[in-house]
Amino acid sequence: MSAIRRLVTTTLTSAGLRDLRRARHRIARRIGGKAMTADFFFQVDDPYGPVALPYVAALTARYGLALRLHLVPAPEAAAAPELARLEDYGRRDAQMLADALKLEPIGDGRPGAAQIAQAQAIAAAALDTDRPIEAMIAIARACLSSAPDAALDQMAELYGRLDDASSAALLLQGQATRKQRGHYLSSTTHFEGEFYWGVDRLHYLEARLRGDDAGAPICPVLDFGALPPSLSAPVTRPRIDFYLSFRSPYTLVAAERIGALATAYGADLRLKFVLPMVMRGLPVPGAKRMYITLDTKREATRHGIPFGTIHDPVGLGVERGLAVLHHAIPQGLGLDFARSFLRAAFAEGIDMTSDPGLLKAAARAGINAETVAAALADPSWQDVAEANRTDLFALGLWGVPSFQVDDRPAWWGQDRLWRIEDDLRDALGLTAIDRTQT
Repeated sequence: MSAIRRLVTTTLTSAGLRDLRRARHRIARRIGGKAMTADFFFQVDDPYGPVALPYVAALTARYGLALRLHLVPAPEAAAAPELARLEDYGRRDAQMLADALKLEPIGDGRPGAAQIAQAQAIAAAALDTDRPIEAMIAIARACLSSAPDAALDQMAELYGRLDDASSAALLLQGQATRKQRGHYLSSTTHFEGEFYWGVDRLHYLEARLRGDDAGAPICPVLDFGALPPSLSAPVTRPRIDFYLSFRSPYTLVAAERIGALATAYGADLRLKFVLPMVMRGLPVPGAKRMYITLDTKREATRHGIPFGTIHDPVGLGVERGLAVLHHAIPQGLGLDFARSFLRAAFAEGIDMTSDPGLLKAAARAGINAETVAAALADPSWQDVAEANRTDLFALGLWGVPSFQVDDRPAWWGQDRLWRIEDDLRDALGLTAIDRTQT
């Protein structure tokens, strides 16, 4: 069974299968004489929409990409089990993105059900306007403004509104289309079999569309680039808290990169492990698992990190790994072991419920068999994991990988490591980086 799992996951995440799928879509499009067409799933109260849509509009203009806009409701509870935290964090994160990209600020309003319904009815009418992308951006900003009632009344004067039954039907249609395509979130662009969430992944879509275009890319690649030489020991070392689990593919990408970031800025890195969401009673639907796996593959490939031969460590494998990690941290081997475990599970397809698998991961991190045995006999890691989860929730977050520099706001996702660099520079009094130029 392990060999079959390795074969299936390696094939599923392979560049060869991806290229075959792309070729099939391309051939079908050409045979049918159809234009290149993308779908964007728009939720009126999702703050990531106004950040992504200006770049989507620019892509459609430069590359002759036709765009279908679909109205969708908030994600289902199974796909976003901590919806209130997701919404609160999304407002803060989207505003941070808008600031970094020098876009118009996103409102921090919290629209009620009636205001969301009004915005949906206005957006439904605006789908048929000459400039629907511009209309969706304006409607989302109105919905998220500090005075949504007045702002939405202005939008209704500009675009009109459909009756509740008609707008509800469009929402159900958009939701069904999104589900049929295989996704679960809004502010997501779909093009010929692949999804690109928010502004963060649009550069992958642009890479597919560019062809021989030698012009400057439109979409930003938000990341830290060449790190400065390791700083001489600062008077006060910044602290990075790194929240991780051993069932998160994205944690692999973060673990492989965060050490260099901490070293460059002379930061103390603290590993704060938690149980995976599914082991905390939070569901992870199949469509979400599939998207995360394929998205991690392209992120890992971009950074030169092996990924894709997977043996899911959920359950006993995770528990054994966290027990060893708990003992590795005070030895100064925590990050080395975390990397080794995650590589074994997500790049090498090693069964981490087995003694040979766990011992191999431990040995290459410099941890001997005696330490592993002592760790497996010590249940105290469970209390630490729960305390770390409590800390994570107190920061307004719930998933991993997440990060916090000193007592600054915390950020979620391996694609926010660039923001951690900004916080480190701020902590050290260094000049901020212009992210529109990176």
